[in-house]
Amino acid sequence: MDFAGSIPAIYDRYLGQLLFRPYADDLVARLAAERPGRALELAAGTGIVTAQAAKALPGVHIVATDLSQTMLDVAAGRKETSGVTFQVADAQDLPFDDGSFDAVLCQFGVMFLPDKARAYGETRRVLRPGGTLLFSVWEGVGDNPIAATVQAALAGYFPEDPPQFISRVPHGYHDPSAIREALHTAHFNKIDVTALTLPSVSPSAGDVAIGFCQGTPIRNEIVSRGGDLEAVTDAVRSALTNTFGHGEVRADMAALVVTAR
Repeated sequence: MDFAGSIPAIYDRYLGQLLFRPYADDLVARLAAERPGRALELAAGTGIVTAQAAKALPGVHIVATDLSQTMLDVAAGRKETSGVTFQVADAQDLPFDDGSFDAVLCQFGVMFLPDKARAYGETRRVLRPGGTLLFSVWEGVGDNPIAATVQAALAGYFPEDPPQFISRVPHGYHDPSAIREALHTAHFNKIDVTALTLPSVSPSAGDVAIGFCQGTPIRNEIVSRGGDLEAVTDAVRSALTNTFGHGEVRADMAALVVTAR
């Protein structure tokens, strides 16, 4: 997935608080309960979880990785992450020794991995015996009203070839049985998959529309279809306003939080 150019900064500004910060607090609390000495973060993105973990666990050595150097540059610019080690790395081919970490965490990144089984195997390899994997994935788009509204608006704008990024990738990996089976195959046990619903709030429909249309790979789907980026963003804004009203956008969002030991 392409998170290059201006996308990371827009993603962080408009979607960070809306989608990721509430689940970051939950994931870091679960990480803290594990009392790790060394923790590896996969698909760290712009460092929303990284910053929370660095604040909550000042004595823990955190290594934050992502495929995108541009995303990591944003993460490294946060004042809270000054003690974090940042490294470009592929979660499917980790450049770390066996048993290097007490815990591995990943917020809303597993869905992007083409070979999830390989990534689980690599994660198991770099964990010490008894170590813990913590990650979150979105539930289906139908359980996330803001994402569903954005997807419907895009389908209305491009009826002949509707963009499918939302349902295909971020909301495309949420079968608890499939997740458990893949983790078992990678030799994890004591697997817990917990559904967690949290509030999602944005100052305006315009902010949500900019975040989704210009701060994610949806941008590429719009441009590749010959769409005018500003016009499509405005159409999505109108759909969000019709659904959630003027002013703040508020809705529940649903995800699965997975713990595997």
